[in-house]
Amino acid sequence: MSDAAVAKFDATRAAEYDRQSRIALAGYEACHELTACVLAASLGAGSERTLLVVGAGTGQEIIAIGRHAPRWRFTAVDPSPAMIEAAEARLASSALRDRTTLRCSHLHELPVERHDGATLIGVLHHLAGAAPRAALLRDIAARLAPGAPFVLACNFRRYEREPLLIAAWKERWRQHGAAPDEVAAKFITITQGVEPPDSEQDVLDHLAAAGFANGRLFFASLFWGAWIAHKA
Repeated sequence: MSDAAVAKFDATRAAEYDRQSRIALAGYEACHELTACVLAASLGAGSERTLLVVGAGTGQEIIAIGRHAPRWRFTAVDPSPAMIEAAEARLASSALRDRTTLRCSHLHELPVERHDGATLIGVLHHLAGAAPRAALLRDIAARLAPGAPFVLACNFRRYEREPLLIAAWKERWRQHGAAPDEVAAKFITITQGVEPPDSEQDVLDHLAAAGFANGRLFFASLFWGAWIAHKA
């Protein structure tokens, strides 16, 4: 992530992240639960495995996966100190802290150690352009064993091309009590930020170029999609 992208995830954003994510992404819990399911289907929930979690945020995927796979261990990487701090608190309260190594760092700054699987959830659409997206995906691939599963979840439609979905996204916020001025401010934030990948094919092309095969969509909600692929 660029310094500007990291700066967006300060202490204020970290404090409100869990609530806001659940509103902005209808099906937030289902996406994480299904992530646990598709990874377990690939690796075996009862086996000893190591999972690389890139862009750890507040630790939601570790909580969802860790409860489903009690013998898995996690390496969680995030460049935002505020998000790492929030993740540490949540993982401690969920009895998952001792199974997780937390790193406040960019992935490329860490040694190349092989993992059995990886996740990148809610990160790719914050990166500006194809080059940094490709670099991050290659860095993840370099840290996976051949055949390892990888879950990628991000926004994947250009906002200006989907007026109906934008209108539905605004209605989602109104359903949860947001006032008109708050909805307008959130709309400006999402549409004036970095543009996400512009289609599912764009995401699949990114995955293939980084060395991942057989990408398939397993969850979608308005602009959001989640895919599982495997290291070639």
